Amino acid sequence: SSDELKEFVSGLVSRAEKIRNGMVKPAEDNMLAVTNDGRKAALDLRLVDSLAVDHPGSKVNVCCDNVYAIWERTKAIKATQLVFCDLSTPTKDGSYSVYNDLRSKWIAKGIPESEIAFIHEHDSDAAKAKLFKQVREGVVRILLGSTQKMGMGTNVQTRLIAVHHIDCPWRPSDVEQRDGRIERQGNMNEVIEIYRYVTRGSFDA
Repeated sequence: SSDELKEFVSGLVSRAEKIRNGMVKPAEDNMLAVTNDGRKAALDLRLVDSLAVDHPGSKVNVCCDNVYAIWERTKAIKATQLVFCDLSTPTKDGSYSVYNDLRSKWIAKGIPESEIAFIHEHDSDAAKAKLFKQVREGVVRILLGSTQKMGMGTNVQTRLIAVHHIDCPWRPSDVEQRDGRIERQGNMNEVIEIYRYVTRGSFDA
């Protein structure tokens, strides 16, 4: 938890108090907006403040390093990983996106771009089927997606070694959906790894 995040969270508390006391109209601010901003800030402050710095200890960077380390040590068996993130999906307008940030950092570390895929870039059923086959074969070794797009029907467990939850979905059933991608028969790995990333002093807790 950085000082900038603490300051932002205290601002959210002030907003919530004004809403509770009826000092703002629902169209101007509401608890859903406060909660969404809190979740975004917990993921990465750059989602709520374009001038925020790339904090070395942010959970995006911790996840980035962890995924890379697993990718490196499981090269021999071409093990694969899923990264779940419902907020901050890929953008094309140049605005900050966790997806784009992670991909560029992994490429800089030496992971071939061809081994990293976003489910959002595979819209049709045929494109998804081809992508899932590439993951099962270990051609694509890191797949990023949201619960909605990468939940039910995503059968890629063959080489799955790790699942990473960068953000926490609203419903417990969504967590089950995510974990259900790796906790399946037909996985060649007897031991699997599930990571949940939490930012101290944020809406995550």
